[in-house]
Amino acid sequence: MSPAAIEAMTAQLEKVGNPSSLHSDGRSTRKDLEGARDRIALAVGSHSREIIFVGSGTEANNTAIKGLFWKGRASGRNIVVISAIEHHAILDPALWLAEHDGAELVILGVDANGVVKTGELVDLLASRGDEVAVISVMSANNETGVLQPIKEIVELAKPYGIPVHSDAVQCFTKSPLSFSDLGLTAMTLSGHKIGGPLGIGVLVLQAGFDIPALLHGGGQERDIRSGTFNAPSIVAIATAAQESMNNFESRNERVRALRDSFATQIVERVPDAYINGAKADRIPGIVSITFPGTESDTLLLLLDAEGISCSTGSACSAGVQRPSHVLLAMGHDDRSARSTLRFSIGATTTKDEIDKVLEILPKVIEGARLANLR
Repeated sequence: MSPAAIEAMTAQLEKVGNPSSLHSDGRSTRKDLEGARDRIALAVGSHSREIIFVGSGTEANNTAIKGLFWKGRASGRNIVVISAIEHHAILDPALWLAEHDGAELVILGVDANGVVKTGELVDLLASRGDEVAVISVMSANNETGVLQPIKEIVELAKPYGIPVHSDAVQCFTKSPLSFSDLGLTAMTLSGHKIGGPLGIGVLVLQAGFDIPALLHGGGQERDIRSGTFNAPSIVAIATAAQESMNNFESRNERVRALRDSFATQIVERVPDAYINGAKADRIPGIVSITFPGTESDTLLLLLDAEGISCSTGSACSAGVQRPSHVLLAMGHDDRSARSTLRFSIGATTTKDEIDKVLEILPKVIEGARLANLR
C-alpha cells in the first residue's frame, strides 16, 4: 500500500458512523465515501453514479458476467463470450453459467502474442449475434501484460446491442483507461494492484443499465450490491487511484524502462529464454519469460530462497500445480508452459533490485536445468 493510502485508511478507521445511517456520524462517513466515488470516477472516465463498490475484483467480475447474462437471457439471448486468456475470476463464473445455468459458452482464441482473435468474434456475430447475451474480454492480461483490443470489440458488438464487460484490474492506472471513451457496459477494478488495500473492488456499470444482483439485503449501490460499506478501504482505494493518476506518465515511463532493460539483459544472460507477448502492446510492469529445460516451480523456490518473489502464473492460483491456461492458449505445450515465470515490477521497484535478480538468475537457471536432468 502507498503511504498516502495507509494514512487515508487509518484516519477513516477512527470514524464510527455507518454511511447508510442518517445521524451526523453516518453523514460524515457518507461524505467521505461519496468523495471517494467521485475520485474513482475521475480516474477512469466515468460518471460517479456508475461506480459500485464491492469486496474484490472477483466479486465485481461475478456480478457483471452473471448479471449481464441473466439480463440478456430474459430477452432470449443465451451465449456468453469470453477470451481464452481470462483470469479465473471470469473463466470460472462463465464455466459455472454453462454447467449450471444453461448458458452456451464461446471462448475466443488468441494469437501467439496473446492478443484476442477478433476475426473469430466477427464470424460469431455474423451468424448468431442476436443470441449473444454478454461479451467479456480483459483489458490487459495478468500473466503477460498484453493489452487487448477492447474498443474494437465494443464497436463490433454495438450493432447487435450486446453489452461488453472488461476486467481492467491489471491495467487500472497502468495504461490509459476511459470507461466512457471505450463505450463499455461494465468494467472491473481492484485496489491492491494500484497501492490500495486488499479486499476492495469496483464495478463500473453504465448509468441506467441495471442488472440482477448477487447479494440482497439493504439495497445499497443501486440495489446491485447490498451490504455495509467498507468505508476505510473505499477511501484508501480512491486515494491510491488519485495518487497514481497524478504521476501517471512519469511512473509508468520509469517502470517500463526497468521492464525493458530487465527483459533485454535476461535474454543476453540466458540466450534461449524468450519473452511472452514481446511483439504486442503491454502494460509496463509485467514480464513473462520462458526458460526452456526448467521447471518453473523449482525456479520460484530457488529465487524465493534468495529473497526474490515472482510467480508461475496468476497469484490467485498459487499452489495449483497445472500449466497456465493463458500460455497454452498462446501455443505453448505443457512443458514450456511449466518453464515460465512472471516477474512484476512496480512503482517502488529499484534498479538495485533488478540488478540483484539479473545477478542471481543465470545461476538459478543453471541449477534448475541440472535438477531437471536428474
